[in-house]
Amino acid sequence: MPPKFKSPQDKAHFRTLVIDCARDLFIAEGVHAVTMREIGKRIGYSATTLYSYFSDKEQLLRAVVDADALKLAAALKSTLAIREPRACLLAFGEHYVRFALAHPNHYRMMFMTAHPPCAPELSAVEKNNPEQDAYYQLISIVTRVTDAGLFHPHWQDPVLTAQTIWAAMHGMCALEINMAQDLWIDWRPMSDRMHSMINMITQGLFKEPLDV
Repeated sequence: MPPKFKSPQDKAHFRTLVIDCARDLFIAEGVHAVTMREIGKRIGYSATTLYSYFSDKEQLLRAVVDADALKLAAALKSTLAIREPRACLLAFGEHYVRFALAHPNHYRMMFMTAHPPCAPELSAVEKNNPEQDAYYQLISIVTRVTDAGLFHPHWQDPVLTAQTIWAAMHGMCALEINMAQDLWIDWRPMSDRMHSMINMITQGLFKEPLDV
């Protein structure tokens, strides 16, 4: 019989333990290669115990991605309080990159690992909730900048603009996470690359470049 945890805290600790182990194994071995039995063995529990809390591996995979998405949104939330729209957008971008580099496996799991699409009603992340949805946070900030008339006239679709900015941020993060150790590329310091990307984005988007 699977163990019964005595308190909600114990149950939450077990859930976090499973999610953290699953994330590392999914990244190291690939989602399809990892079994519930292997995850349980790694943390000292039977597969039966895991199935008591996750109906199958797909549900566990969804739980990992949701946990990481919530962690990302929490790391970015403070930037929403910045009143000046352009400064808010730049702070969001910097926080995003720093999160990705501080939590590379979380980032790989969310944005660099293939996993089944999930309908919003099946996710623990509430869509369009500024407390939980990092994508909505970005669109909200970009909408503020657009409404303030700070972008060039041809950047008037906040969703398209947000997705373009996201693509630039993601490219920087993915290269650093996957290729920072490749010696055949003479990488400039990460801080210099991030500063250059910010300059490039601001000069291409804003009517008046921001001094960064």
